[in-house]
Amino acid sequence: MTVHYFGEGNSLLNQFVAELRDVNIQKDSMRFRRNIERIGEILSYELSKELRYSKKTVQTPLGTKEMSLPTDDLVLCSILRAGLPLHQGLLNYFDGAENGFISAYRHHEGDEDDFEVIVKYFATPSLENKTLILADPMVATGRSLENVLQGLEAYGRPKQIHILAIIGSEQGIEHIKKVFPKDTHLWIAAIDEKLTNRGYIDPGLGDAGDLAYGIKL
Repeated sequence: MTVHYFGEGNSLLNQFVAELRDVNIQKDSMRFRRNIERIGEILSYELSKELRYSKKTVQTPLGTKEMSLPTDDLVLCSILRAGLPLHQGLLNYFDGAENGFISAYRHHEGDEDDFEVIVKYFATPSLENKTLILADPMVATGRSLENVLQGLEAYGRPKQIHILAIIGSEQGIEHIKKVFPKDTHLWIAAIDEKLTNRGYIDPGLGDAGDLAYGIKL
């Protein structure tokens, strides 16, 4: 897996990530969602440099111009709920892409730290020989992405997989490196060192789904 880690350099991306982490700014859920969307836009632009291109002639009012334009058949696939604003950021740039949505959530038995990841809902077009872009804001243990990958096998084999994430743990990234194809690309804004006993990224930003859309039962 090729990891494209943008938090190491200085850019406006770090400002948006800092606002996502900030407990005071987090109180504004609309701003929280918008920052996720903006990060999705930035990562989309960077990812676009790895796509396939071909020369096409464009007709202007005064003549013609040959330009390099992307040719990949893209499928944007997001993991609900927190993946929705990230998905919108992707869609703002890859507006001609097909779209898929997956429901994946943690189930803790009682108040135990251990949990299982339950994947219940898939809505996706065929992935056969297409470029799959998986949007998952938080890569904590990596088990959600692993289960999603297994579930997507029934929809065809993509020729290329890209994962877009905002924050990941070192442990989670190492895990997905083992289960995804070697030519997969991970595009990520920030990497944190630790996980809590309950499998949340530390320091992370909390529960991205709750902060974006409200606390769930």
